[in-house]
Amino acid sequence: MSLENIRLKAHNPLSLAEKVLWALFLVSLPITSFPFFPREIGGGTLVRPLAVYPLLGLLILVTLPRLIQKPLPKTFLVFLPFILLSLGSALLASTQGIEPSQGISVWERTVRAFTTLGLGSAIYFTVVLFPQTREDLHSALRWLYGGFVLALFWGSLQAIYVLHFSPKWFDLLSKAQAYISIRRLFINRVSGLTYEPNWFADQISFLLLPWLLASVMSGISVFKWRWHRITVEWVLLVWALALLPLTFSRAGLFLMLVLIFLSVVFFRRHRQKPSGEKKSFFKGLITRLLFGLGLISVLVGLIFVASSKNAFFGRLWDYWQRKPSEGYLAYIGGYFEYLGFGARFTYWEAAYNTYQSHPILGVGLGNYAFYFNEMLPDRPLASMPEVLRVVVPEEGRNRLVTSKNFYLRLLAETGLLGTATFAAFVVAVLGCALYLWFFLLPEAAYWGMAGLLGMAAFFIVAFSFDSFAIPNMWVVFGLITSAAHIFSHGETDKKVELPHRV
Repeated sequence: MSLENIRLKAHNPLSLAEKVLWALFLVSLPITSFPFFPREIGGGTLVRPLAVYPLLGLLILVTLPRLIQKPLPKTFLVFLPFILLSLGSALLASTQGIEPSQGISVWERTVRAFTTLGLGSAIYFTVVLFPQTREDLHSALRWLYGGFVLALFWGSLQAIYVLHFSPKWFDLLSKAQAYISIRRLFINRVSGLTYEPNWFADQISFLLLPWLLASVMSGISVFKWRWHRITVEWVLLVWALALLPLTFSRAGLFLMLVLIFLSVVFFRRHRQKPSGEKKSFFKGLITRLLFGLGLISVLVGLIFVASSKNAFFGRLWDYWQRKPSEGYLAYIGGYFEYLGFGARFTYWEAAYNTYQSHPILGVGLGNYAFYFNEMLPDRPLASMPEVLRVVVPEEGRNRLVTSKNFYLRLLAETGLLGTATFAAFVVAVLGCALYLWFFLLPEAAYWGMAGLLGMAAFFIVAFSFDSFAIPNMWVVFGLITSAAHIFSHGETDKKVELPHRV
C-alpha cells in the first residue's frame, strides 16, 4: 500500500467511524448489565452488554462486508454446524407441545436463546474479522486494557467501603452504579462495572489475565512505555491481582490461582547461567514447580487474610475446624454442601437427567427450564431454599432457571450432536492457540501463550456460567482466531514497530 493510499484511508470518514466503534466496543466490554436496554434486543435479561450498541454499527460497516469479501478462518466452517444443529433441535422441540412455564412459552424462550447465540456469534465474527494486521491486534489489546482501567478504577473506589465501610461513600457510589448496572452494589464485595462480584471476577480472570500474564512471562508489551522491567501490563497485573480478592468470588480466585500456576510452571522464560550452561529439563521443571507452589501459597495466605472481611467467604476455611462425624467421603461431600453448592449440584443433575431423556438433539436451545421440575433429582429440597424459590416462585419474581454449567447446558439443550459440534469448534480455536505457540516469531508465541491461558480459563469457567451472551468467551476465542489467521496469511504490516520486549 502506497503512502498516499494510507493517508487517504486515514482521512476516510467511514474508516474513522469503524475505528471509533471498534474502540467503543472494546472499552465498553466491562459493562455487562446496562440498565438502558430495549426489550427487543434483550432488555428483559440479566446479561445486557453495553458493547451491543457499537457492535451493531460494526456489524453493518465491518463484519457483514468482510464475511462476503474476505477469506474466512476455517473455524467459521466448524462453528456453522453447531448453529444449524441448534436450529434443528429448536424446531423439533417446538413440535413437542411443551406447556408454558411462568407465563413464558417455548417460542419466547427459543427466540431469547437464539438472540443470545446470535449476539455471541456476532461478537466472535467481529473480533475475528476487524483486525487485519499485527498492529490492529496490538491496538485491540490497548483498547481492551483501557476499558479495564476504568473497571479497575471503579472497583478500587468500591474497595474503600469494603475495607472500611462508610455509609455516605457507599450511597454515593450506589447512586452512580444505578446508571451502570441493573443491580445494586454489595456492601462487602467489589462488583466493578458488572451485575455482581462473580461476574467481575470472571472478567478479570478470563478476559484480562491471560494477556497480562503472557506479556509478563514473555517480556512482550504492546506499549512503548516501560521503566526498567516494569511495563503497563505489569502495573495492570498487580492492580488486578490486588483487587480480585475483594470480589470474594471463589470461582474467580480459583481461576486466578490456576492461571498464575500454569504461567509460572510452563511459560516462565528460561534464564541461562553466565557460563551458558543450561539446566536439565527435569531440574528446571522441578524448580518452576516449587516456585509456583510457593507463589500460590503466598497468594492463598493473602486471600485468607482478606477473607476476614467477608463471613460467607470465610466458610472456605471454617468447615475444616469441625471433626468428621461420618466417613471422610461424606465429610468432604459435606464441605461442598456447607459452601452452598447443593443448589448448583441440583441444577447440574437436572440438566444431566434432561440430557439422558433426550440424548441425540436435546430439548432445544433455551428449553431446559421447561423440564426442570420433572428432571429434579430425588432428594429433599428443604435444605435448598434457592431451588425451592425456583420451583415455587414468589409473585413478581418469576425467572426461569438455567443450568449454570455451560457443558451441561449444551448436553441438555443440543444433545450429543450439538455438544460434539461445539466441542469441535473449541478444539479448532485451541488448535489456533497451539499453532501460534509453536510459531517461530516471538510475537506469535506471545499470542499463543495468551491463547492457551485463555483456553485453560474457558475450560474451568465453563463450569460456572451458561449464557451465550456474555462476551468474555467470544472475545477470547475471537482474538486467538484472528491472531492465527493474520500470522498464517503473512498479513504483518512490516512498517509497524514490533511490540517492545522487556
